[in-house]
Amino acid sequence: MVADAQTRLLLLGSLPGRQSLAAGRYYAHPRNQFWRLLSPVVGADLTAMEYQARLAALLGAGIGLWDVVESARRRGSLDADLREVEARDLRSAAAGLPALRAMAFNGAKAYAIARAQLGDDAPVPLIALPSSSPAHAVGIAAKQPPWTALREWL
Repeated sequence: MVADAQTRLLLLGSLPGRQSLAAGRYYAHPRNQFWRLLSPVVGADLTAMEYQARLAALLGAGIGLWDVVESARRRGSLDADLREVEARDLRSAAAGLPALRAMAFNGAKAYAIARAQLGDDAPVPLIALPSSSPAHAVGIAAKQPPWTALREWL
């Protein structure tokens, strides 16, 4: 998990894809729109930064990163191919982040896993976002407004 005591918004994906796992970095696929979508939220061009500077910029803005899936089997990188999913303990994660105001989920699968675990008594508001994945063929212009709206939680 990339988060600290000042994290106000925890942004969660499902499980990193092949390229991200191989690189040991969140959202490493060059066509993933994650860093572009978050740039207006933090007020900096994250795509122009080195990876560690991106993470520092997110933390500085009060944004943490993590995944809802602890372990799973999957061929390829698509969320639709996830099998034998073991979810992370999101309630405990939220309890360990004293400034947390909301959890946002990158894509429908991440949101569905969180909702199944937390139900209607989530410790903070849960926000569903359109996936930043290149497999989610909606253009970035349509995806950007709900991502930019994350500013209200910072």
